[in-house]
Amino acid sequence: MAKVSMVEREKKRQALVAKYASKRAALKAIINDKEKPMEERFNATLKLAELPRDSSATRLHSRCLITGRPKSYYRKLKMSRIALRDLASSGQIPGMVKSSW
Repeated sequence: MAKVSMVEREKKRQALVAKYASKRAALKAIINDKEKPMEERFNATLKLAELPRDSSATRLHSRCLITGRPKSYYRKLKMSRIALRDLASSGQIPGMVKSSW
């Protein structure tokens, strides 16, 4: 089980990313538009730098929905390998069985 503080920090980051997504996208569009004057693009860069760091989507880290584990995460199932194995062994995931040979 992951530390509760780390899971809560990740939830806070997800909320910030959702809150500032449109503002960040608008500023990035201005910055990447080569036809705009250089001064306007520079001011957009400064405004982007003033936004909270945790509002950037690259700071998000995928975590298991069940345990909160950050490593060995399956994106398609949104859970870690350990949680996946436990659920599969107990028969809670249809069609998935533990292999043996």
